Amino acid sequence: MSRDIYQEPLVSRYTSKEMQKLFSEEMKFTTWRKCWVALAEAQYELGLTDIVTAEMLSEMRANVDNIDYDIAAQKEKEIRHDVMAHVYEFGQKCPTAAGIIHLGATSQFVVCNTDLIVQKKALELIRSAVLQTIKNLSGFSTKYKDLPTLGFTHYQPAQPTTVGKRNTLYIQDLIMDLEYIDNFFSQIKARGAKGTVGTQATFLELFKGDHEKVRKLDKLVAEKLGFSDTFAVTGQTYTRKLDMKLAETLAGIGATSHKFAVDLRLLSNLKVQEEPFEKKQTGSSAMAYKRNPMRSERLTGLARKLMNLPQNFAGTYSNQWFERTLDDSAIRRMDIPQCFLLTDAILKLFVNITSDMVVFPEQTKKYLLAELPFMATEKILMEAVEKGESRQEMHEIVKEHSLAAGREVKELARENDLLERLANDNRIPFELNELQGMISDYSQFTGRASKQTEEFLQEVVSPLLDDNRNRMIDIDSSLNV
Repeated sequence: MSRDIYQEPLVSRYTSKEMQKLFSEEMKFTTWRKCWVALAEAQYELGLTDIVTAEMLSEMRANVDNIDYDIAAQKEKEIRHDVMAHVYEFGQKCPTAAGIIHLGATSQFVVCNTDLIVQKKALELIRSAVLQTIKNLSGFSTKYKDLPTLGFTHYQPAQPTTVGKRNTLYIQDLIMDLEYIDNFFSQIKARGAKGTVGTQATFLELFKGDHEKVRKLDKLVAEKLGFSDTFAVTGQTYTRKLDMKLAETLAGIGATSHKFAVDLRLLSNLKVQEEPFEKKQTGSSAMAYKRNPMRSERLTGLARKLMNLPQNFAGTYSNQWFERTLDDSAIRRMDIPQCFLLTDAILKLFVNITSDMVVFPEQTKKYLLAELPFMATEKILMEAVEKGESRQEMHEIVKEHSLAAGREVKELARENDLLERLANDNRIPFELNELQGMISDYSQFTGRASKQTEEFLQEVVSPLLDDNRNRMIDIDSSLNV
């Protein structure tokens, strides 16, 4: 690695080799050649045998991976056109076929179709990582479905839930992300063979005005490139609206991941739940005792970048005047790979964190018990009414003592003594042991949290994972740094 020039951190620090390879020059330029081979094969199969020969096709197929990048770079420097530079270089390897490479096509024939091929492959990696994260969280939710924990609204103590139930919320959002990915998959089609501005004029000329053969060419090329369909109409490029929807889909994964990571950072501060912490990991250079949630913080930062990318794509799409302008080129070279690399890095972290999260049940219990007397007041009121007391009168008394107990906790940093206060008030028809008995089984305050978790995992998550077993790829979630 060169130390004297800028290195892209997404590549050098954060992302998987599989995703990096998809956006490599090798993937790009060998796929360009596959596009040219598919076009020539389709032209041959549809009757242009007087122009395209079997010998030419054999020569082209044999040299798909045989690229001299130096020659291509030199030619591009000379003519200032990357596609034609590679047409030239491919022709050097295929002298018999040199004259028919790229026949009837425009540059965006290889650029757009290659982009779409790479995006499909990259989305499969993303989809698999989302499934792996769901699987990890499902196991975690199962393990902790019965562990009561303090719920929060407005980041203030609220009714108890369970640790497992809380994590089903992230699973549900990831399932929504998965559905958006699948919807996007259904929208990806090949650009196909559409010609310079999408009218197929050159192909119509090649096929002597035979519209049906030109239509078949478009479809046949798409099939050879792995697509079941093509965009019915295009300008010079496939619509950049698709790029915009891609960015929105991936940004949605970023938002889900961001919420999870922020929640975990807050829980880490409370010392109730933490991300994995390696034995030799250093939390702080100055404070040796610290266990900083560094992975969650990194995830948050990467997600912030990803969530802000869709506006670039919206700007690019909306500025494609008529059939096409070139202001989409430079920004797409950066933003499309970044979208995928960021999502890859984020999910790599998400899988890593969820594979071995740590819960501290005693600390969880401590926070719960500190707030439980306040949450038990409704139960106390109901049981007092059963003893013949007025609910309105009991409510005023309980409110009076609750406010006083709250002041003790907030202003004097003392323990919550609400139950003791109520027990010492002769107007309350309960002894201290009776009041304590009302909160002894604090799982009763979690409602259906445990059952909801079971039902959700059994009825929604397990069938989803079973149905997708063949589309799950082993994810290497080890981190470089």
